[in-house]
Amino acid sequence: MNDHTVATVEELDDGDRKLIELEGREVALFRIDGEFRAYTNWCLHQGGPACEGSVTGTSTAEFDRDDLQTDLQWCKEGEVLNCPWHGWEYDIPTGECLSKEGTKLPSHPVEVNDGEVIVSL
Repeated sequence: MNDHTVATVEELDDGDRKLIELEGREVALFRIDGEFRAYTNWCLHQGGPACEGSVTGTSTAEFDRDDLQTDLQWCKEGEVLNCPWHGWEYDIPTGECLSKEGTKLPSHPVEVNDGEVIVSL
């Protein structure tokens, strides 16, 4: 595994991202709630540039069988990545795909050392 210094901590505010190329791969570095996450820029659906999509929230719904009512709520604002090709959604803090259960964006270890953000591939 090779370590790559890709940014400084001050370079990215919460909610920011930075696309970089490491060893011939496009990787996106995200900062969410002070934590850094790195994912390969590749959607699990059809290989689109998932990390270049909009960052939004998502909807959750609960259905009450007794009342036959659906309660729809908006959640995770600023933590959901939408692939620009077909809209598959990913939870940025975990990389989990919200469009297909049990799948995740390919992730890479991130470490902060002396104010530098280091991604390992």
